[in-house]
Amino acid sequence: MTDLDTETKPRRRPRRSAEQNRAEILKAATAEFATHGYAGARIDRIVKKAGSNPRMIYELFGSKSALYVATLESALGALRSEELKLDLMHLDPLEGLLKLFDFMNGHLERNGHLVSLLRSENMMKARHMKKSPRIQEMSSPVLGMTQRLLARGVAEGRLAPDIDPLRLYVMIAALSQFHVANMHTLSAEFESDLSAADWLTRRRNDARAMLAAYLTRGVGET
Repeated sequence: MTDLDTETKPRRRPRRSAEQNRAEILKAATAEFATHGYAGARIDRIVKKAGSNPRMIYELFGSKSALYVATLESALGALRSEELKLDLMHLDPLEGLLKLFDFMNGHLERNGHLVSLLRSENMMKARHMKKSPRIQEMSSPVLGMTQRLLARGVAEGRLAPDIDPLRLYVMIAALSQFHVANMHTLSAEFESDLSAADWLTRRRNDARAMLAAYLTRGVGET
């Protein structure tokens, strides 16, 4: 064999493990579902972007619907796993809850695909999320952490006593994602760049102050 034959012979792509294939498919599927929604997503585009084939997708996931559920689990799992790494319980309860907000706000600003996936799934009334017991299991520890911080803050007389943990978590989520979900329309409507770093910092500080005022309302009043 000549040097020329060696140079022109196509190089074989290194064989990937099933786990590597799964990771690449999930990565491509996340971008596809976040951009086009469930109905508009195409398996052929996912296959092309993942460097895979339809047979591999159906072997690993079973169906488009199952792949979509796995994508939701992966995106929410990344959020939950990072939340649970937060070292909050040693902090002052107010500061711990504000740090939870800081984390969620930053995570959703950096991961707009999660906001898009959740918006799309909401339009389908959480039809696919309801099929995943894993997603429900992920949420319990975070809600428990919120509840413990609230209970300690109330016991120490530092937080308002009538705050429901789930309603608080939903409020934190709302303050963390509305501006991300509506960034383009609001920017166009008000002719301001809501993606600018300075605007995002000021908005985060405003939201943080609102949350602190809600958490401490009535505390220390006689």
